[in-house]
Amino acid sequence: MAETAHIADSHDLIRVVGARENNLKDVSVDIPKRRLTVFTGVSGSGKSSLVFATIANESQRLINETYPTFVQQFMGQLSRPEVDALENVSPAIVVDQERMGANARSTVGTATDAHAMLRILFSRLGQPHVGSPQAFSFNVPSVSGAGAVTLQKGGKQVKERRSFEITGGMCPRCEGLGEVSDVDLDELFDRTKSLAEGAITIPGYNVDGWMVRGYTESGLVDPDKPIADYTEQELADFLYKEPTKVKIQNINMTYEGLIPKITKSMLQKDRDALQPHIRAFVERAVKFMPCPECDGTRLNEGARSSKIRGKSIADAAAMQITDLAEWLREIGDPEVAPLLQGLRALIDSFVDIGLGYLSLDRSSGTLSGGEAQRTKMIRHLGSALTDITYVFDEPTAGLHPHDIQRMNELLGLLRDKGNTVLVVEHKPEVIEIADHIVDLGPGAGRAGGEVQYEGDVAGLRASDTITGRHLDHRARLKPSTRAANGSLPIRGATQHNLKSVDVDVPLGILTVVTGVAGSGKSSLIHGNVPAFDDVVIVDQAPIKGSRRSSPATYTGLLDVIRAAFAKANGVKPGLFSANSEGACPACRGLGVIITTLGFTQTVETLCELCDGSGFSDDVLEYTLEGKNIAEVLAMSAAEASEFITKGPAHTTLARMIDVGIGYITLGQALNTLSGGERQRLKLAISMAKKGAIYVLDEPTTGLHLADIDNMLALLDRLVDDGNSVIVIEHHQAVMAHADWIIDLGPGAGHDGGRVVFEGTPADLVAAGGTLTAEHLARYVGA
Repeated sequence: MAETAHIADSHDLIRVVGARENNLKDVSVDIPKRRLTVFTGVSGSGKSSLVFATIANESQRLINETYPTFVQQFMGQLSRPEVDALENVSPAIVVDQERMGANARSTVGTATDAHAMLRILFSRLGQPHVGSPQAFSFNVPSVSGAGAVTLQKGGKQVKERRSFEITGGMCPRCEGLGEVSDVDLDELFDRTKSLAEGAITIPGYNVDGWMVRGYTESGLVDPDKPIADYTEQELADFLYKEPTKVKIQNINMTYEGLIPKITKSMLQKDRDALQPHIRAFVERAVKFMPCPECDGTRLNEGARSSKIRGKSIADAAAMQITDLAEWLREIGDPEVAPLLQGLRALIDSFVDIGLGYLSLDRSSGTLSGGEAQRTKMIRHLGSALTDITYVFDEPTAGLHPHDIQRMNELLGLLRDKGNTVLVVEHKPEVIEIADHIVDLGPGAGRAGGEVQYEGDVAGLRASDTITGRHLDHRARLKPSTRAANGSLPIRGATQHNLKSVDVDVPLGILTVVTGVAGSGKSSLIHGNVPAFDDVVIVDQAPIKGSRRSSPATYTGLLDVIRAAFAKANGVKPGLFSANSEGACPACRGLGVIITTLGFTQTVETLCELCDGSGFSDDVLEYTLEGKNIAEVLAMSAAEASEFITKGPAHTTLARMIDVGIGYITLGQALNTLSGGERQRLKLAISMAKKGAIYVLDEPTTGLHLADIDNMLALLDRLVDDGNSVIVIEHHQAVMAHADWIIDLGPGAGHDGGRVVFEGTPADLVAAGGTLTAEHLARYVGA
């Protein structure tokens, strides 16, 4: 009987045995199921390695294996994590801060099913009635035609020709995109050249590449004739011809005019998600404007004509979500009561989670990482599924202290439905609601990867861990503040929800811009400050690069290191590049062997020839002060600063340590860095400028409580070196440390967009009257 009870109890725990992903050192933990567990520890301590790379990864891998082999080939490829055993894992849903897809047709409404429910509502109640839900979809065109259908008549199959008509809501002019483009043809090609001479100037269209050969060898245009000499028919075929089958070198290919080709491959993509050089080309070559036929709503006239209580579906989608919630409460038709109940609950979730300032027609690609995470969370709040493991990555990112309480309530709601909630978080407000805490450390990188504490909040607070000691740590208001030595005048700012804002942003001091999410902080600063000279923007946007990119390549350190190795050994610098001469012949510098197993997933295995270094044996024989190139790239920035003790390279390494990423190894892939780590890496390489205006967007993201003081000291150092620092921030420690605060509000969306306070932190606390003042006063104990 006792044994049976033990087995039952064991099923209530996720058991991790011997986890060794990244820097984890044989970590074994028991995590209670159907509870809220918060994972804490300094940046780089191993939290994400345990939660995401081990538990969530293995859960998703095991689920993928239940699908047929044919289906698996289309799914994400996940390798088994380095762990001895992982028991009692339930299906995991990862709700991270990755920005939402690069699809110009995706909006907040389509990403959450709110727009689908709204379409059903209008198809039932809208007057005049224009058709089914697809008649209100901007992704469905209206088409008509005829085709053959096969019918059974008298035991025989008979073919009959039938006409058909599809009534969709797509605007025919802009094809449901809401904007039209005017292409500058002179940015696409040089009219004085022929195609064979490289006339096409679009990125990726190389003379010898298949993109251009599709034109030069099609037989439709003369590849040796300058474009300026084309006949009217040749120019039409070159630019606008509909897809046509052609044979090139005995291969059947589809020929398509240049304009529709680049429209599909570049212009219809989310511009913010394009690679920088492609985005620069698009912005240079194309002028975008709201579609004059649908006025940017994406919908045709029929869809816009049908209304409920005087509002079309376009009007409803354009409303601020808080207003949409009120409008839905005015509709009381009993025939759609169940639909209305579900739609109202979904819309109320937006408000509850702090996104009531958005609208359903907002392009999902424009959401910040924190907004994207909360939008994804909404999809799960109404789910009937239970016994799911929800995994969150800093769900408070981008949230004002006022909104964190609501986030906590939603995390508790997910748990109370019978789910396991795992949260990687630094904020004390979230740590304090945990049922269970797993603290990792003690340090970062190689100095971390060990469990420091498991238990409840009271036990953490009493423990002698870094997290325990800093849980109640609070920054204090500055006894004195710096005086500005000038200002940036912003006049009549009206971006997004800003209401003709006039404000002078002080220079030569630390200015912190505050306000609830959606109050207009980013619109004010990012929309106006870059227009001035010497502005350095340090944000959390992804750093573009391949899997071969690393901090060493991004900062330029690799060039210095290669030159030092070449000089010490009397050989060429190129020999010390895993991307060229020095590459391992087996893995070609990747460090792993990628094997494609037919229809199944590709499998990555450590290259046994180079042991994962990516370098050939010959290269590894060359040393610099007793270390080979692979050993140097495996060093953390802190270790490398002791190896490289002078010159610009040492200065760069010292800055990486200063910004709190001294634990990152020089050869680590850039795509494995978190948003906060990416921001701090950008800051490290941009700190060389003097007399500049630095704009930092939530630099405390991903920082442990113990690291906040180091970040404040770094901001001080930037100011003391003669720079101006403008920080968009929610963390009260940064507010308290500011010389000047600009507070926006009083609320979000159309309830915000105004400057509600300008002055010192002490004056803000004394004056009160804003949400920021209320929470800052509570933080500093005033």
